[in-house]
Amino acid sequence: MDYEVLKFIWWVLIGVLLIGFAVMDGYDLGTANLLPFLSKNDEERRLMINAVAPHWDGNQVWFVTAGGALFAAWPIVYATAFSGFYWAMLLVLFSLIGRPLAFDYRSKVDEQYKKYCDWTLFVSGIVPSLVFGVAFGNLFQGFGFDLDITMRSSFSQGFFSLLNPFALLCGLVSVAMLTMQGAVWQSMRAGEPIQSRAATVARLSALATIVLFAMAGAWVATLPGFEIVAGLNTNGAANPLAKTVIVSDPGSWLKNYSLYPMTLLAPALGFIGAAGVFALAKSRFYGLTFTFSSLTQAGVILTAGFSLFPFILPSSSNPNVSLTLWDSTSSHMTLGIMTVVAGIFVPTIIGYTTWCFYRMWGRMTSEELNQNSHSLY
Repeated sequence: MDYEVLKFIWWVLIGVLLIGFAVMDGYDLGTANLLPFLSKNDEERRLMINAVAPHWDGNQVWFVTAGGALFAAWPIVYATAFSGFYWAMLLVLFSLIGRPLAFDYRSKVDEQYKKYCDWTLFVSGIVPSLVFGVAFGNLFQGFGFDLDITMRSSFSQGFFSLLNPFALLCGLVSVAMLTMQGAVWQSMRAGEPIQSRAATVARLSALATIVLFAMAGAWVATLPGFEIVAGLNTNGAANPLAKTVIVSDPGSWLKNYSLYPMTLLAPALGFIGAAGVFALAKSRFYGLTFTFSSLTQAGVILTAGFSLFPFILPSSSNPNVSLTLWDSTSSHMTLGIMTVVAGIFVPTIIGYTTWCFYRMWGRMTSEELNQNSHSLY
């Protein structure tokens, strides 16, 4: 298969993994965001926790797989991003480490300690939700890094500089849409009184997603973008030092939407999905509401990907070393082997996940909690 085609395929596949993570693990993160506020007593908190309990650990496979795919397909991006965003990554890692501890020990500790497990779960949801959005926000502004001739990276930007106003707005978009995903899941899988409260929160978070997403889009239109003007060989060996990149006029991040009008479907999905949640959250169309919420996750991530294309990690310090999907990939052979492996195992994982949901489907009610008090969280 042509090298250029393989590069594009892996840009698509990593996007699919990120969307899968937002859809599947998104309702876990959203549930954690809502846990201290949506429930009023221990039984209600157990309802919420056990509504995600059959799947939460399996859902994190999407995140792990995305990280592994990033390492294998875009090694220079992996090395640069994980070094530059080191403290942010550690923050996410430590917050996620707390999640299994809180899940497993909450039902084993004395009553007075359960609140610490609940707040640990909250941190394990809100921190990744915010940091992932902040990371995307910084991509649109460029990250302060440089590469020498041996591809070693150096950085001129620290952790706290990542927390700039635009990036924090993108973080709020992420928090709102993942909270919506969690609220929709709870309205679909938890019994009363969580079901009704979650439906109300789903409408509010859908409205917040629409407003914040629109604000972020308007802000992106005022940001200068990056443009490749010479030296890029899309079918050649990966070498991010061979091209010339300029910082272009404000609004240039939106050029792809005029060049490829079909990409306008991405932001449309983001708005339509959230609007669908707002309209249907109080109805009995639970599956359709969750579908609309999932479309929002896909639409927002695709909007970011289409806007940045072909850039993956732009550099504000030295635009010429900005990393793109064309010049920061693994070798032709590596991508070819990975494509065959992905073609076999990705459908297998999706099929197995679908079977798990089919076998463990059902609404978590107070009656079921009381009947299975020793086997549930």
